[in-house]
Amino acid sequence: MSFVLAVTWVARPGEEERIEDILRTLVPLCRAERGCLQYNAHRATEDPRRFLLYEIYRDEAAFTEHSESDHFKRYVLGEALPRLESRERVYYERLE
Repeated sequence: MSFVLAVTWVARPGEEERIEDILRTLVPLCRAERGCLQYNAHRATEDPRRFLLYEIYRDEAAFTEHSESDHFKRYVLGEALPRLESRERVYYERLE
């Protein structure tokens, strides 16, 4: 069963452009992971500090592998999180 995750990031004031740059670097790296089925990043049109990441992995093990990757540690944990005001993660079960 696939593992689905939606993440909302709100950048600290003045950090939104750097967050966009981080995501533009991160997205292709995540999409290249063998267990990643979909990885999309979006920026809100009405609030440029708000970002939505929509991720689908083959299974929970693939998500764990993603979370332990060098690019996740570098770009998410090391660069993005310190620039965020908030981060919310919601896990979903795919209805088929």
